Amino acid sequence: MTETVTMEALDPLTDAARRADLDPYTLPLDQIQVANPFLFARDTHHAWFKRLRDEAPVHYCADSFFGPYWSITRYADIVTVDTSHDTFSSEPAITIGDTENTFPLPMFIAMDRPKHDEQRKVVSPVTGAENLRHFEPIIRERTIDVLDQLPVGKTFDWVERVSVELTTRMLATLFDFPFEERHKLTRWSDVATAIPGMGIIDTEEQRHQELLGCLEYFTELWNERINTPPKNDLISMLTHGEATRNMAPMEYLGNLVLLIVGGNDTTRSTMTASALGLHQNPLQFEKLVAHPELIDSMVAETIRWQTPLAHMRRICKEDTELGGQHIKAGDKVIMWYVSGNRDERFMENPDAFIIDRPDVRRHLSFGFGIHRCMGNRLAELQLRILWEEILLRFERVEVVGEEQRTVSSFVHGFTAMPVKLHPLRR
Repeated sequence: MTETVTMEALDPLTDAARRADLDPYTLPLDQIQVANPFLFARDTHHAWFKRLRDEAPVHYCADSFFGPYWSITRYADIVTVDTSHDTFSSEPAITIGDTENTFPLPMFIAMDRPKHDEQRKVVSPVTGAENLRHFEPIIRERTIDVLDQLPVGKTFDWVERVSVELTTRMLATLFDFPFEERHKLTRWSDVATAIPGMGIIDTEEQRHQELLGCLEYFTELWNERINTPPKNDLISMLTHGEATRNMAPMEYLGNLVLLIVGGNDTTRSTMTASALGLHQNPLQFEKLVAHPELIDSMVAETIRWQTPLAHMRRICKEDTELGGQHIKAGDKVIMWYVSGNRDERFMENPDAFIIDRPDVRRHLSFGFGIHRCMGNRLAELQLRILWEEILLRFERVEVVGEEQRTVSSFVHGFTAMPVKLHPLRR
């Protein structure tokens, strides 16, 4: 699930970085490159996607640092691709810049039927209804612990102190991972999705070495769990699952990366986006305070508004037509969830943050079809509990500086956001 770009693109003075500040309407359509990660880092991508939705909803980019690709930007077309499993394949990778040729990481989200279904079935009970009931008091206890340690009235980084901490604690629980070493999970998640040269890793070789270290660590856990009775943690499920117990080492690593990133980046980004969205829209926050029963709706709206994973990739299996365009077998097709969630044909006033928006759960952020996010209910539960406990303690969460966004066209997230908490006046 990695992204790579050429070294030229990593230089902030290069064309890729400069293009992020351009008005997309000044360029010919054939020069539009929405996969430019600097668009997302600078939060300038929405206008680019709007132009494609209006003028070229199935758009071909012939030349980019990710190679050629089709962009699917309207809600209905994305649903079509995401549910047409016989036409559009998830193999061998699900992001635009995956390095499947240099460091292949098979994982079930990047597999087609029947192997996808067999492996997903092994681990899906971890976020089933019974486990969610078990997790809820644990999540609440940890959320209270994190919130009660925050410096009220003083500036701190929300990403580090809240979003990262809470999601890492949950990841450690899902894997039954040594709690005192849970920071390793955050590191591996960041390494797996980072662009070399952007502050996390320097080279692809460094990524490979760190992920092999992840495999080594988890292999020890595998060897421990395989000799003990099955439990409800992900490693135990994988070791005892009929479809996964004989995985090759790199397939084990691939599924680990999938589960770590899936359990970390999406929830982490949305926890930060919820604080940002409510800060930027004070009337919506007042509505939430007056009607806390809207927390579930607010969580769903945040997941739509933020769209924590910007895209998923497919490979066309056979020549087909979509939106009047001829897509050839072997072509790379990118479903831009971040665009479909802002499609004016799908919902009214999509750029607005509206916590009681009708039918808000119809958003694209979790995907559709057989690859729909299996942890969606757990993510929503974590966010609901977070805001239930925030409203019991704080009058508001004030963003006091500019948020820093991830340089990535896959993980649509944040690296830092300074905030100040205002205590609830009793």
